Amino acid sequence: MGIADDFRNDVEIATRNALAESGSEAEFIIEVPSVGDADLAVPCFSLAKSMRRSPKDIAEKLAGMIRPSGSISAVSSLNGYVNFSIDRGVLVTETLKEIMAKGDSYGSLPPTGARVNVEHTSTNPTGPIHVGRARNPIIGDTLARCLKMCGNEVVTEYYVNDVGKQVVILTWGVENIPKGSVEEEERDKTDHKLVAYYRKANKMMEEDPAVAEQISDMLRRFEAGDQEVIGSVRHTAKIMLEGLKESLANINVALDRYTWESDFIADGSAAGVVSRLKRTDYAGQTEDGSWYVDLAEFGVSGKNTKFTFTRSDGTTLYTTRDIAYHVSKFSRSDRVIDVLGEDQKLGSQQLTYALRILGCVMEPEPMFYSFVSLPEGKMSTRKGVVVYLDDLIDEAVERAYEEIGSRRDDMSEERMREIARVIGVGAIRYNVVRVQPEKQFVFTWKEALNFDGNSGPYLQYVHARACSMLRKAGDFERETDASKLTDEYEIRLVKVLSKFSSVISEAGNQKRVHVLPAYGHEVASAFNQFYAAVPVLSSGASANARLTLVECSKIVLRNVLECLGMGAPEEM
Repeated sequence: MGIADDFRNDVEIATRNALAESGSEAEFIIEVPSVGDADLAVPCFSLAKSMRRSPKDIAEKLAGMIRPSGSISAVSSLNGYVNFSIDRGVLVTETLKEIMAKGDSYGSLPPTGARVNVEHTSTNPTGPIHVGRARNPIIGDTLARCLKMCGNEVVTEYYVNDVGKQVVILTWGVENIPKGSVEEEERDKTDHKLVAYYRKANKMMEEDPAVAEQISDMLRRFEAGDQEVIGSVRHTAKIMLEGLKESLANINVALDRYTWESDFIADGSAAGVVSRLKRTDYAGQTEDGSWYVDLAEFGVSGKNTKFTFTRSDGTTLYTTRDIAYHVSKFSRSDRVIDVLGEDQKLGSQQLTYALRILGCVMEPEPMFYSFVSLPEGKMSTRKGVVVYLDDLIDEAVERAYEEIGSRRDDMSEERMREIARVIGVGAIRYNVVRVQPEKQFVFTWKEALNFDGNSGPYLQYVHARACSMLRKAGDFERETDASKLTDEYEIRLVKVLSKFSSVISEAGNQKRVHVLPAYGHEVASAFNQFYAAVPVLSSGASANARLTLVECSKIVLRNVLECLGMGAPEEM
């Protein structure tokens, strides 16, 4: 809890006490006003009906009853709002003290003891990760970092689809297509090498019934427990997965756990789900022998009412194994979050209802995102219309290198390459997360690699600027005397710094990760305005206090960058 949280609590208590004194127990909200100088406000419009007075009269009455105390320095009313101002001295002193004391942990919330499982990425191991799906690991990893800062015990998980038809097609291609007959990608990386076999095998299956039958036979043998087929498919998927892991590592994403879909066939848990669902009152069987549960009672209508969980030959489906997978996650978690593409909304809903039918108390929390598209349209690995994440990383790093080279002639080649990678990867991650997940996202090189304004490189540059100022200053005495920091730009910067923990809470607990880059941009902008408005190194008696503010800003920027999975370079 920081001074910003203390101030909000003081406002809540003061308002509640004033309402109680007025004979009301009505609920109210606290918001940050969009205009004026107040720091927090209580709108009285929702109180008008129960208190039988106009919002303006209610606000005036409450404001007259509340006396400034604690962190509240002033109370007033305006147009139906009760406005509160924070004590500037308390704000400055307590915020700087807290940041200096907590350092790397500033912004973190107390431990909750809650075990949170975040499943993300889980892309099919049939080809390299393309930009169209790159939002998933970046959003998922950022969410996991925020949830850890919210005090939770977080496990990130990748569900490896080594059972479905696509990975069987890939395996057939690797085993049956001569190496010289496919046009392999130039990049010397396993996932790029193998995707050529997937594309060709897919085309052969569509054109040649004999190939289609061979692939179908492999799939049937796999589901029947044929160890030879299971072994070969798992082997191919593992090779592909190593390439995917390398791509993820290049954008600072590492997962804690990899769970294989085939395990739920091997250990009998998928069969157990089938047995349990068949015994429920919702179960039914079609004329061809496949089994389903009827979801009409849950509001699902039309062709989606019947949620099939076995084929006519009795084999399980992906959906069946997904149920078993979630039962497994529930057994080791207190909260389960699935980061999913928008095309999974129906499937996620059906999954939740099936889990209810099985009597599960917990439910997964889906976090949906819209896919990235090109100006020309959607991307497709199968058709080869795609921009790969690896290509995007290379392009971003190269452009960052060129930008550094145009600005710095005093830096070694090795150092330039090192910083260029940090900046390039940061540009990608920031650009993806800053757009609200549910919103459409059209990928363009210009937008992704923007190095000015609301961008990752801008955030990193401001951090480097703060580091440079501190290097020039050398040793100084940390000072948190509020009387030395009274300029409006200093106060504005401190206010922004004080909000970090509430932003982390919203980004993590409410799964709104896009607020984090927005906050980082707010910090960077407030710092640059402070830097331009007041002298620091030559400010005499105020120098130590202003340098302390610079150091606190650097700490917050570094923590934001870390939570965004971006590096925090000390020079650019």
